Amino acid sequence: MEWLILGIVVLLTVINVPIGFGLTITTIIVTLWKGTTALSIVPLNLFSGASSFPLLAIPLFILAGGLMETSGISLRLVNVANSLVGFIRGGLAMVTVVATMIQSEISGSSVADAAAIGNVVIPAMEKRGYPRALSAAIVSNAASAAILIPPSIPMIIYAWMAETSVAKLFFAGFLPGGLAGGAMMALSYYYARKYNLPVEQKFSLRQVGRSTLHAFWALSIPIVIWGGIFLGIATATEVAALAVLAAFAIGVFIYRELPTREVLRILKDSAGQTAVVMLIVASSAVLGWYLTSEQIPQKFARMILETTSNKYLILFFLNIFFFVAGMFLHSAAAIILIVPIVMPLIRQIGVDPIHFGIIVTINLGVGQQTPPVATVLFTVAAIARLPFWKVFEAGWPFTLVLALVTLLVTYVPWISMGPVNLITWR
Repeated sequence: MEWLILGIVVLLTVINVPIGFGLTITTIIVTLWKGTTALSIVPLNLFSGASSFPLLAIPLFILAGGLMETSGISLRLVNVANSLVGFIRGGLAMVTVVATMIQSEISGSSVADAAAIGNVVIPAMEKRGYPRALSAAIVSNAASAAILIPPSIPMIIYAWMAETSVAKLFFAGFLPGGLAGGAMMALSYYYARKYNLPVEQKFSLRQVGRSTLHAFWALSIPIVIWGGIFLGIATATEVAALAVLAAFAIGVFIYRELPTREVLRILKDSAGQTAVVMLIVASSAVLGWYLTSEQIPQKFARMILETTSNKYLILFFLNIFFFVAGMFLHSAAAIILIVPIVMPLIRQIGVDPIHFGIIVTINLGVGQQTPPVATVLFTVAAIARLPFWKVFEAGWPFTLVLALVTLLVTYVPWISMGPVNLITWR
């Protein structure tokens, strides 16, 4: 039966049925095939699958990212990053990486990060002599690496599916995210030497102070997010609401660069993005109910363990599995479809669910750069007005570096678990 389910999902995906509809259609077909359960269970699970308080953080972080992109916050973050690393050869590429990391602490979405930062830095990089395809590739891969920097929408979905702590998962992402960002910057420096790219400016503490002061209110949003989570006074969902309020107030009343007429457009765009993600979440709950009732996750675990009981080999196979899934599925769909199946296996081989969540997140980040789906790659290619294959051709070394970081994080658990183990949780 599990092969029938997989076959139907793959067939519907190939013929371009939206994954949210495809998961529900698959469940209806197999339920009718079995004939043991009334179809009324489908709408009940659709409703209950999306009715979760932690999942409310998803539309809120999407909205916060949209407000940032239009209100001048992203531009100020780029200026701060420029003051910090612009003195290095190829500094504008490094500025892109650092600014994307800072941006990700608010938006939670790789696509939102790529759109917000790409519109600012790609034209600037081209003016400074960067090949346009290379500029787009740096933005695209930096956005995928930055999804490890919390808050992260894939992490929220994973925590919900794996029934683990969102806050602990957030803290686990800091070091892997920093490692991925550092690797991106090192490769950027190599290209800067290769193409003799310019130094942006001399390092000046005065300039750092001036740009930081200019971006004070923009930088206050991550402080609000992490202050609330670290002090234990707010959940991820509650700080997401605070982030929206802060981004709106800063854009309208302080920077005054967010026209009120734009707010309606941002709300409309955010609602559209939320609908796509939440439809996938709700439909996956229906399929998840069926998989659980048929004990398919347990059967999958037994099948793998009958092949090998070596934990490291199993993790290697799962890395490949999630990488391939990320090539064909939206990250939310991949997490929702696969995590419930593999979690019994993960617990059985003694891997911490928090550590595995970081492995899943970074794998799907790599998948965002590999066609045919490659949502971030296509977004940046559209912003740069380039064929996607040119951006992919210029960016595959960055994607390879990100894949190597994935393996390092997989086999050195301390990189993700170290910060978590140092925190005393209430």
